Amino acid sequence: MAKDFSTREDNYSKWYNDIVQRAGLAENSAVRGCMVIKPYGYAIWEKMQAALDKMFKDTGHSNAYFPIFIPKSFFSKEAAHVEGFAKECAVVTHYRLKNAPDGKGVVVDETAKLEEELIIRPTSETIIWDTYRNWIQSYRDLPVLVNQWANVVRWEMRTRMFLRTAEFLWQEGHTAHATKQEALDETYQMLDVYADFAENFMAIPVLKGLKSENERFAGAEETFCIEALMQDGKALQAGTSHFLGQNFAKAFDVKFASKEGKLDYVWATSWGVSTRLVGALIMAHSDDHGLVLPPKLAPIQIAIVPIYKNNEQYETVCAKAREIKVNLEKKAFSVKLDDRDTYKPGWKFSEYEFKGVPVRIAIGPRDVENGTLEVARRDTLQKEIYSMEGVEDKIETLLNDIQQNLYQKALSFREKNTFPVNTWEEFKEVLDEKGGFISAHWDGTAETEQKIKEETKATIRCILLNAEKETGTCVYSGKPSKQRVIFARAY
Repeated sequence: MAKDFSTREDNYSKWYNDIVQRAGLAENSAVRGCMVIKPYGYAIWEKMQAALDKMFKDTGHSNAYFPIFIPKSFFSKEAAHVEGFAKECAVVTHYRLKNAPDGKGVVVDETAKLEEELIIRPTSETIIWDTYRNWIQSYRDLPVLVNQWANVVRWEMRTRMFLRTAEFLWQEGHTAHATKQEALDETYQMLDVYADFAENFMAIPVLKGLKSENERFAGAEETFCIEALMQDGKALQAGTSHFLGQNFAKAFDVKFASKEGKLDYVWATSWGVSTRLVGALIMAHSDDHGLVLPPKLAPIQIAIVPIYKNNEQYETVCAKAREIKVNLEKKAFSVKLDDRDTYKPGWKFSEYEFKGVPVRIAIGPRDVENGTLEVARRDTLQKEIYSMEGVEDKIETLLNDIQQNLYQKALSFREKNTFPVNTWEEFKEVLDEKGGFISAHWDGTAETEQKIKEETKATIRCILLNAEKETGTCVYSGKPSKQRVIFARAY
């Protein structure tokens, strides 16, 4: 670990930024609030994309693409939507008309004002529902199950790479249905898909719940979410699934003829996750030695480092290393053989450790003679000697163990940092001294929720689905409460 590399305890924010930059995930760009996602960071996003894309298609969805520019008038058609995004929108007002002389022999750019201003996509409900009006006339046209992989722009004032940037990458699903129940089923199904991905690929346990009215997506009737707990005790919203009701269908006049021949507005959903999942991955698992990646999302699952003293040893060791690499790749593992002679083995060990490669194999002349390998696992930093015989099966078991261990470690952390509280003093004390998820009674009013946020910066992260109803007293107002909800400070 570099001497000036921050630790989680000393400076969590700098620790996070150090990992992002030194592990080669991303860097700040020349454009304020925007980042350059570097190849290694983008490779993680590609792994996420591939897994999610398959899950979407397995549930009947298809990919499409819609324009990045949205007429400003579209936003005004759904009042809550425009109010929710007004402060975040980037607007195109002019275009360059031509190059013209200024009368002094100097060529200048002339610009012309657009007849209608264009919003750079912060989300696509409006442009998509304007399109769906042309796609949907009959019940035979339903359901429409479409997903889009795209970039969006939300003009954030305070940015942090992956977690909150002015431009970011995401996917957004937009579906249309004949009945309210079908739309609700879709909303729950995609929430389950996100939870499945978070837990089984990202190795991050999540809470599934309903957002309060204050935290609801602009234009939705209900917003459901998955919430994860980061190592600094803050929550991170890792995915959302929205039941839009008939709001956008009515705003854009999207009707269909039912089997009975009656005209009705269609029912809608939207759902999405973004590159902030890369930030979640970093904060949930990494340590003071650098990045830690779950094997299912690691661009390099196994790194092989040859150990040698001279050219003869180099040739012998690398020949055996190439043989091992081929055998491991037959198991569909992502394997990198680092046979560069421009870096010493010790430097390579540190590099792959910092980049979070789940398994590192070292092989030297004595290993070739003995038929052994030194295998190091990134999650625990433990090393073990393996026999070369049948090493592919052993590594497969090891990768599965690492994946499961990371999940269990994160689950144990969440369990230790979830606190039921019953008084306002206890609420503030736990929040300031421990952080984490706080389970507390709430009277159900937006006013109380807003006052808690103003006084503590904690918000209701979710109202847990399928949680047992428990009557009690609101932790803030003292009024009757029907159930506990989850509070936390959040990213």
